[in-house]
Amino acid sequence: MQESTISRRELVKRGAAGATLLSAGSLLNAGSAFGRSAAGLQTVRWISPRGTLQVMDDFNLWVPIKMGYFKQLGINAQLIAGSVSDALASTKFVAQNRADMGYPSPGVLTASIDGGIPVKSVWDVISGQVFDFALPVDSPITSPKDLAGKTISLGSSGWQVIVDPMLVELGIDPKSVKYVTSGAQWTQAAATGKADAALAWEGLRHQLAGQGLKLKYLIGSTWSKQPSNVYSVRAADLNDAKKRDLYTRFLQGVVMGLEFTKANPRAAAQITYGSLPDLRKTLKPQLALDSMLELAHAYGTSHRAGQGWGYNYQAGWANYLKVIHDLGQTKKLLSTSDVITNALQGPANRKANRAKARADAKAFKLNSQFAATKVDPSFTM
Repeated sequence: MQESTISRRELVKRGAAGATLLSAGSLLNAGSAFGRSAAGLQTVRWISPRGTLQVMDDFNLWVPIKMGYFKQLGINAQLIAGSVSDALASTKFVAQNRADMGYPSPGVLTASIDGGIPVKSVWDVISGQVFDFALPVDSPITSPKDLAGKTISLGSSGWQVIVDPMLVELGIDPKSVKYVTSGAQWTQAAATGKADAALAWEGLRHQLAGQGLKLKYLIGSTWSKQPSNVYSVRAADLNDAKKRDLYTRFLQGVVMGLEFTKANPRAAAQITYGSLPDLRKTLKPQLALDSMLELAHAYGTSHRAGQGWGYNYQAGWANYLKVIHDLGQTKKLLSTSDVITNALQGPANRKANRAKARADAKAFKLNSQFAATKVDPSFTM
């Protein structure tokens, strides 16, 4: 474990490590953006911020891949695992035309824009806080305010830009906290008491339990109003009508994946679980479903509020941008128009074939493993 702090400027200068590219579970090579495949489909390359695709988080992408919705919309969707060691890979790959859509946290997105990486959010996956803190089960910490002066484990030094604003929201000076970078073992550092806490997020809790890690949690959404990870694209692409159309169609597929999940969450979990061979080795079907349900509820935040799926809330972002500027994390006080747009979100929600997704979900035949699983009766999307 190595103590590490790093400035945003240094993060932007760092090169991205290698990344793995997958489409419907198969290894592929990264090709030209918007290239057409032999079947006449346009390629959209989506990159994860986690360094892995072996999680239940991306059910809203695996469902439209496996159900053929992306192909029906003229899209060949390729999923890139990304890099866990380079926090800015999900924006840098997009800016460098090595990917078309990233999934950065608000801190990474704003660090990138402030550092000259020209990207913009087109889809707020969770219109609220997704991040939590994991603690050793015997930790005396009972409130997030108790994190002042403690040691927090991160997977990458770049994750500090995620945590600092959360601490400020709690009235904690980030300088009072000691960050340690633990790579892929960052949650184990908390579980074994080598750190007082570790950054976590919704959807991860059940997966960590399935891996045998004993942790308790401070759930971010119970005290934080800050935004979470977004789908972002090259800002210049939003000035190109053909590329706006391409991304809108991609987001239509995402909406269909979400509507399918809402209608039959067990079917969505079965599809996603079946796409992830490494995850199946560590997580049983019920825990996989529970993990997905944590996130599915969060993904429905703006939908339940009547704004459709994926809405970027101006007020929440404006407050967040002020906090990070006051922290000195951005040299410029970014405006919401620098960072987010709902120009594609509305059309994608209106044009998506929701009825087909719902009908397909209701007709989907569960296998014996997922037929035996149970959905919490209080679950909503």
